[in-house]
Amino acid sequence: MRFKFKTSLLTIVIVAILSGLTVSGLLNTSKVLQSSGSVKAINVEVYWDNNCTQVVNAVDWGTPDPGDDVNTTVYIRNSGTASMNLSLTTSSWTPAEAANYITLSWDREGFVLNADEVTQAVLTLFVSDMISGIVDFAFNIIIEGTG
Repeated sequence: MRFKFKTSLLTIVIVAILSGLTVSGLLNTSKVLQSSGSVKAINVEVYWDNNCTQVVNAVDWGTPDPGDDVNTTVYIRNSGTASMNLSLTTSSWTPAEAANYITLSWDREGFVLNADEVTQAVLTLFVSDMISGIVDFAFNIIIEGTG
């Protein structure tokens, strides 16, 4: 009986140690994604501030983790003389596979921006928790006004 108890205890200790190492290994695994995105504005202007004094040339998304949503606020100005519909697209993903795991959206798709008006827009970058093999990425953000 005492031998069975020692064997069972030893088995439990071994399982606990192995489980602890596995969990510890999972907890120590991390991904650091370095990123950036250049901004190209077509028929509109993009700024960091609502006074339209600080032009947005690029967005630094920081180091998002898999599963993260990262928001940044910009201001879109229609300096033309006619109303425009706003749209957002991306291009030139580096590496190209990043586009399979990372998406960019915003809250102004199809928004009508009148002549000489400014609107706040929130860009949201989402990194899939299924991302694999990508350490850093870059892409172009294209904000366009069409009328």
